Amino acid sequence: MTDSLAANGEGKDPEIELFVKKVGLRGESIGNCPFSQRLFMILWLKGVVFNVTTVDLKRKPADLHNLAPGTHPPFLTFNGEVKTDVNKIEEFLEETLAPPKYPKLAAKHRESNTAGIDIFSKFSAYIKNTKQQDNAALERGLVKALKKLDDYLRTPLPEEINAGSTEEEKVSKRKFLDGEDLTLADCNLLPKLHVVKV
Repeated sequence: MTDSLAANGEGKDPEIELFVKKVGLRGESIGNCPFSQRLFMILWLKGVVFNVTTVDLKRKPADLHNLAPGTHPPFLTFNGEVKTDVNKIEEFLEETLAPPKYPKLAAKHRESNTAGIDIFSKFSAYIKNTKQQDNAALERGLVKALKKLDDYLRTPLPEEINAGSTEEEKVSKRKFLDGEDLTLADCNLLPKLHVVKV
């Protein structure tokens, strides 16, 4: 058991608070921030109880300035300890909220972690482009990245191929990047695909 969980007492759930940017008039939504959505998905899939606090960046309360000076959401506190880097938070949660109490979310196949990795950057370049002459090339780059992801999703994973069968599996039937269950790879990619869809 890690120190973070041991410090909270044997068998007790950790105290986790996820801070996200306030969206909308009421500020009760995580919004389209793929990093906030990623952390929310990880915590939800881990099955841990956590609180979500929305932060109005225009009127950031003084106690938040003291909690995470110079940091913008998303960030979280874990048993009072502030964590600010999204990638490091993911690693920390996977290591700390581990089996047998919490599910392992790491992908079994390394390739799943990099599938679709460049879609968001290609989309951002395309959508932010102001030079008409670059549109076609940027669109081709985005379509190529989406096609590469589609090819990965259609290619059967090793466990989908039946060694005793004479019939070759041509198309994967899996639901997610790494198989039948959501993994950290999906938590990273799905929020970005949602932004591309919107």
